Amino acid sequence: MLDEVEVKTQSFYLPAMFLRHIKAHRSLGRCLIGRNNHDLTIAELNKELESVFGEPPSLDGLSSSAPQVSDCASPISSCSEERASLTHVDSTGHAKMVDVSSKQESKRVAVASCRVLLGPKVFNLVASNQIAKGDVLTVAKIAGINGAKQTGNLIPLCHNIGLTHVRVDLTLNEKDHSVEIEGEAATTGKTGVEMEAMTAVTIAGLTIYDMCKAASKEICMTDIRLELKTGGKSGYWSRTK
Repeated sequence: MLDEVEVKTQSFYLPAMFLRHIKAHRSLGRCLIGRNNHDLTIAELNKELESVFGEPPSLDGLSSSAPQVSDCASPISSCSEERASLTHVDSTGHAKMVDVSSKQESKRVAVASCRVLLGPKVFNLVASNQIAKGDVLTVAKIAGINGAKQTGNLIPLCHNIGLTHVRVDLTLNEKDHSVEIEGEAATTGKTGVEMEAMTAVTIAGLTIYDMCKAASKEICMTDIRLELKTGGKSGYWSRTK
């Protein structure tokens, strides 16, 4: 066994232990090249390491510490192909407009929704049509339809779409003193109408705020979201599916 040597860290102790062990074997005239003597030397070193660490070294220690290679390590693997990508960004990271010329035309429909929280006071004024600017719900409805038709001008990378239908419905909800807005857009073409539907409900909600802001500044628009879409490569999607 090796003489006990006082050390500060194991990083200094282990090299010293190996050097002294080899020196001791050389002094006894042992040859470390032979197969049997080599195995004997390894066995003795393992015993000494066990006396230091309390357990024999693992034979597969190197393999267990090696980094695990993910199935998705290759950029061309099936895993990377399944990951979502941003279609409005090119390979250099710059914004771009998507080229839809190669896509197939299909009937596309999208429905979106929004809520405008009025509060009790403004809700009663709207319900009784006593807002000074006029009929809030009718004006907001027209504004939403017009907003859907202007989506390509408002959202920079949207395509100009020939809409075949736009619907905007507004419903008063007495439970939370809100206006619930639902918008629908449709077309037959190469790209979807999700943005048109969401723009419709957003513009309708902003119009409600504009017409009622004199009565209250606490009006709040919330929950602007897509509810469903159909058509195109991705097919049918619904929030409530």
